[in-house]
Amino acid sequence: MASVCVDDDYFDVGDDGRLTLIPGREGLRNILTFKTPGSYTFQKASYPWLARVLVRVQAGGGGAAGARANANQLVAHPGGSGGGYAERLIEVSALGATESIVVGAGGNGGSATADGGSGEGSSFGGLCTALGGNGGQYVMTSGTAPVAFSGTSGPLAGVGDWAMGGGASGGALRLDGNQGQSGEGGDSHLGHGGGQRASTGAGSNSRGYGAGAGGSLARDGDSVVGAAGSGGIVMVYLFG
Repeated sequence: MASVCVDDDYFDVGDDGRLTLIPGREGLRNILTFKTPGSYTFQKASYPWLARVLVRVQAGGGGAAGARANANQLVAHPGGSGGGYAERLIEVSALGATESIVVGAGGNGGSATADGGSGEGSSFGGLCTALGGNGGQYVMTSGTAPVAFSGTSGPLAGVGDWAMGGGASGGALRLDGNQGQSGEGGDSHLGHGGGQRASTGAGSNSRGYGAGAGGSLARDGDSVVGAAGSGGIVMVYLFG
């Protein structure tokens, strides 16, 4: 009669002789990705084989202020900062029956004379959280005199095995009524901030997830609306 060797690190032979896989030995089985800002629900009962999850949470980035300049004058502003990021490995026993998932939106761009909006936070229940990026402020008044402003600070770290705040944006400066530069948007862990401007217009939009918008610039009677930050993302890796 032939015999079979069983690797007991992965398999178990029950009293009834059936060969079964030990729970938690299957490895990665699925990845859930939530990209659209809003609220969702995770139910562990939907995955009876679940042993643990790895959660990656990226918050939304900050928007940038708009800009308005008088004739023969210039205005430039810093960009919005990047959103925070966190990740955590969670055993199934630590999960509630239902966990809420929130994907934060990017902050809106401000009107021609208003601050940019802050990005929204993202989270997986209270187990893994990240704070949204700060909106760029309307800091420079119209004029011709040289002046400089610091960039927008990034948010603090949230909650997770590994958590970090978002990146600060670049500052803005004016050399005279015709020359100046806005600030670039702050980077996030999963995105790149929008670029700065040296000519009239909104700063460029960010790339990826959770990065801040580039700052706006206006001169010689121009008026522009600020750019928006990019939205966040939540990824849930399911291990069996």
